[in-house]
Amino acid sequence: MSKKAIIPLLLFVALSGLFLYVLVQMNKGEYNPRDIPTEFIGRAAPEFTLPSLFDPNQQVSSSAFEGNPWLLNVWGTWCPECWREHEYLLTLRQRGIPIVGIDWRDDREEAKAMLARLGNPFVAVGFDPDSELAIDYGVYGAPETFLIDADGIIRAKHAGAMNETVWREKFASHFDKG
Repeated sequence: MSKKAIIPLLLFVALSGLFLYVLVQMNKGEYNPRDIPTEFIGRAAPEFTLPSLFDPNQQVSSSAFEGNPWLLNVWGTWCPECWREHEYLLTLRQRGIPIVGIDWRDDREEAKAMLARLGNPFVAVGFDPDSELAIDYGVYGAPETFLIDADGIIRAKHAGAMNETVWREKFASHFDKG
């Protein structure tokens, strides 16, 4: 075999090995490509004021939620995972967990219709069609949920649909009603 043929063969074997390693880790649940680390954990949550989804003349402001832990959930009607997590968010609302929704890069009327049809799990919904808040929080996809503690510090983040397992593992311990 010539030297020219060995290099592509070695490259192929190395890439195949890397692919196999990542595949095995994903099957073990130890690698999630959506788990991109965030620099925001342990830091003050960026303050925001956005127009309300329901009334553009009203404002939704992070300062209204100071003093208690709360969730910030970034979602959109165009997001299939957001539809999947919606019922669980309603369950959290029934448990008394305050969730502020941010309708991101969406059509206002479609978002209002979705919440009217499926129920509204949010204590307030800000409208962010131009990604103003999403950029400040480093959002790269929806849904993303942030836990902001009573002091305004981001304590946890989850990229993907919220469910009971995620709730227990990442968020419940920060709420008395957990």
